[in-house]
Amino acid sequence: MSILSYRLHALWLLGYPEAARTDAEHMLTDAREIGRAATMMYALGHRLMSHVYCRNYAAANAQADELVVLAAEKGALFWKAFAMMSHAGVLALTGKASNTIQMLTSAIAAWRTTGATLWMPLFLSYLALAHAKLGQFDEAWRCIGEAMTAVKTTNERWCEAEINRVAGKIALIAPEPDAANAQMYFEHALAVARAQQAKSWELRAAMSMARLRRDQGKREEARDVLAPVYGWFTEGFDTRDLKEAKALLDELAS
Repeated sequence: MSILSYRLHALWLLGYPEAARTDAEHMLTDAREIGRAATMMYALGHRLMSHVYCRNYAAANAQADELVVLAAEKGALFWKAFAMMSHAGVLALTGKASNTIQMLTSAIAAWRTTGATLWMPLFLSYLALAHAKLGQFDEAWRCIGEAMTAVKTTNERWCEAEINRVAGKIALIAPEPDAANAQMYFEHALAVARAQQAKSWELRAAMSMARLRRDQGKREEARDVLAPVYGWFTEGFDTRDLKEAKALLDELAS
């Protein structure tokens, strides 16, 4: 990745979603002005991921559609597979599980044929979530296990906290919800995010933990987990994560 794309991902992870979004917009604007297909595909790929991170799913799909067309036109299998994987990942994240599993499985397989490993752990966690939403928990845990193994073997640890948070979420929606296991995953997610100073992942893990504490009747503990993380942020308050965190804190205070 270029210095600009590293900066884009780092800004979001470190808790500056608005700055990351601005950088991504500048990257794509510059790429359109340059007018070269390779530059455009690179910019579209990173722009759509910035939308995924910020949960702007309609915008992410629009960029993925544009990338698929351009990549197919240029015979760029790497970027075509990435766009397809991203589109299917968005379906998983937006609850359209029945349309997702075959699409995402095929897209991940196509991505692997390019020799790429980047983003694989994150998209495997999306596939796990899609299986869980359809009640296919054996497959969900298999995908989570594969994601965690990929984190260790490739050392792609930037999304380790989110994978653990998703694992905790799956533990809670299982036919026999396992709150103790979910808490373990959420605590690990929080610990990893804090060690990496990944405030955006920390916020999501804190929200998951706060909801668990709320549902256990521990409202004060829930607020104590979430309030300090939310209070750290200085921008990006129009993003879905921060809006949901604020709404949860308001609920816990009432």
